[in-house]
Amino acid sequence: MAEQPFDNNKTLFLGIDGGGSKCRARILTADNQMLGEGVSGPANPVHGFDQTVYSIQDATLKALAAAHLKPEMMGELVAGVGLAGVNVPSYYDMMSNWAHPFKAMHLTTDLHIACLGAHNGQDGAVIIVGTGSCGFVSVNDENSMYGGHGFPYGDKGSGAWIGLQAIKSVLLAHDRLGPQTLLTDLVDEFYGLNGKIISLVEMAAAKPSSVYAKLAPAVFNAADAGDPVARAIIEDGVAYIDALAKRLLEKNPQSLALIGGVAEKIRPLLSADVQDKIVDPAAQPEFGGVYFAKKEAEICHNRIS
Repeated sequence: MAEQPFDNNKTLFLGIDGGGSKCRARILTADNQMLGEGVSGPANPVHGFDQTVYSIQDATLKALAAAHLKPEMMGELVAGVGLAGVNVPSYYDMMSNWAHPFKAMHLTTDLHIACLGAHNGQDGAVIIVGTGSCGFVSVNDENSMYGGHGFPYGDKGSGAWIGLQAIKSVLLAHDRLGPQTLLTDLVDEFYGLNGKIISLVEMAAAKPSSVYAKLAPAVFNAADAGDPVARAIIEDGVAYIDALAKRLLEKNPQSLALIGGVAEKIRPLLSADVQDKIVDPAAQPEFGGVYFAKKEAEICHNRIS
């Protein structure tokens, strides 16, 4: 007799989407009814294991509270956890070895769950353009990832990258080694420097990527106002995201979704042939986490049986 597919109507699933700026959790029933959601701080193990596990648990507790469930129910959740940074084997191992509080935890990248959520668990491609940037494509069970090498040496086109380029440009303008720019006043106002631009070095030094990403809206505003320096930054970032999209489309996915805090600004600036392939994401990454958890739970069930 054939094995029955994994199906436990009483099972509660947890989808976790953790990145450089925040961690979002959603609790769903087996038939995909959402019970509650919660948001906490950064959850990228590259930037700290303790912060990551705190944010995952804090977001889950908030989701449980929103669902009117007791905190002890955390131990009954089957979790699909998608995190930035776990594409690096050492960080994947670190998180896999975590003595998590869940009934079961299935770990993958934030890109993987973003793709699953964007395409309702089906094949497709996705580009995350938020604090960081990265591309992922899944076709016929073959997964490929491009970019995602981390800030500051990667993540081109992202909010953090845009913010960093703005700071570099302002410092060059301050030393009169680069063109003057509207970004000087915008960055001055953002950091409250009161005209002491050289203080920017101290203000920005060793800050996490999420701090740089907060400058991105100011750069887009300056570009919209016609500032040549800001426009050059945005055009350079858009050219990279456009090239990344074309690399993904070489794998012939049916569609491509853009998600993240910078996606809405970037999308209309991409080339026409890329825009023709772009669709709105069907669901948030946390739902992709649940799709992933269900699939992995079924595989584990069949393996044991």
